[in-house]
Amino acid sequence: MDVILLEDVEKLGSRGEVVTTADGYARNYLLPKGLAEVATPGKVAEIRRRQQALEEKKARDAERADELVEMLGKTVLTITAQAGEDGKLFGSVTNADIAAEIASARKVNIDKKKINLPDPIKETGDYLVEVEVHPGKVATMKVIVAAAG
Repeated sequence: MDVILLEDVEKLGSRGEVVTTADGYARNYLLPKGLAEVATPGKVAEIRRRQQALEEKKARDAERADELVEMLGKTVLTITAQAGEDGKLFGSVTNADIAAEIASARKVNIDKKKINLPDPIKETGDYLVEVEVHPGKVATMKVIVAAAG
């Protein structure tokens, strides 16, 4: 019997796949537990359309990520913060501060968790910051932390 898997099933297949199983296994285990549904031609065609749309979306997202990596690579952010005469900040510049500055300068929302900043910045100066814009696509941008006033 051909079934469409609704969940990942160990040793059988992953979600969305059309697999052939024994009739009894499908009727007595997969269907009652909601792990699969009977594969009709209409449902199979719908799954193929969904998979194709998903692949097209992934391709568009990857292309957009390339453009974003290029744009962020050319970006230089200047963040002003209160600092003492020795260049030490009264506080620190964090991932959230950098994300907010990117949003205001480039109108792009980046999750603060995607900004690779091992420790908060606590001194004035120039820093290179890595921003993950898409899985496997990382932009390196320059951040200048200057003393306010």
